[in-house]
Amino acid sequence: MNSDILKGNWKQMQGSAKSKWGDLADDDHQKMEGDRDNMVGVVQKRYGKTREDAEREVDDFIKSN
Repeated sequence: MNSDILKGNWKQMQGSAKSKWGDLADDDHQKMEGDRDNMVGVVQKRYGKTREDAEREVDDFIKSN
């Protein structure tokens, strides 16, 4: 999914993101803004994951939606 499609679908995907990453605050979801790199950074910081693990998790999430 390219970044334009991801950003365009972000409003609909937020519910799924909140289910997947329940520990994220609403501010975190707003920071993500449907941007893959922002999503990776927020997941990495909040969950203490390596960059590679956060990228894999975000990519899996994007593919499943």
